[in-house]
Amino acid sequence: MSLVWTLIATFLYAEIGVVLLLVLPVASPSRWQQFFRSRFLAMLGRQAHAYFFLLLGVLVLFLLEAIREMRKYSQTDPGAETHLNVEMQHSMRLFRAQRNFYISGFAIFLSLVIRRLVTLISTQATLLAQAVASMKQAQSATTAARSLFEQKGKSSGAEEVKSEAAEEIKELKDKVVELTSELNKEKKDKEAIKSQAESLNREYDRLTEEYSKLQKKVTISAGGDKED
Repeated sequence: MSLVWTLIATFLYAEIGVVLLLVLPVASPSRWQQFFRSRFLAMLGRQAHAYFFLLLGVLVLFLLEAIREMRKYSQTDPGAETHLNVEMQHSMRLFRAQRNFYISGFAIFLSLVIRRLVTLISTQATLLAQAVASMKQAQSATTAARSLFEQKGKSSGAEEVKSEAAEEIKELKDKVVELTSELNKEKKDKEAIKSQAESLNREYDRLTEEYSKLQKKVTISAGGDKED
């Protein structure tokens, strides 16, 4: 593997680690939001969009290069007589091109996944904060209504105050229900992204194992040719 593809593979491993950190219950959404809003990330966030699209463009270029290599080594002449060693080397180059295609493709996909996860976690933290604030507001309104009922007792204005307090409590409860449903939706999106990331890890491990087997075959074939 060349230095460039080694760097891309290392970047892919780093992306897998970041995805696992984001999807596993390592920290609460509020903690992640505090980390995202830290001073260091705030400095990077001013040009985060430019960095992201630049990185995405570079990965797309390498993906296109891998596709070109795959098409190049996939075209074989069936009538040509080739030596076994040459044929094995051709197959190994084709497999390398396919491996590079998966590495760059997974790196692009995980970049989008990480960006989406960060957005979902930030939204989830905001919704949690709003839900907590709404609950506190509802509790304070309930406490105020109860104290007002106790003070006025059976006075003529008790019914009017009770209806106003009931309407306010109902509105706050509806808001809490709405925020809770939005929070559950964000959690479902997060679980779906987690399952996609795990399937990508299994596919990459399978490709790595096939590449190791092919390298062993090439080594054995090269040793046999030398003995001949």
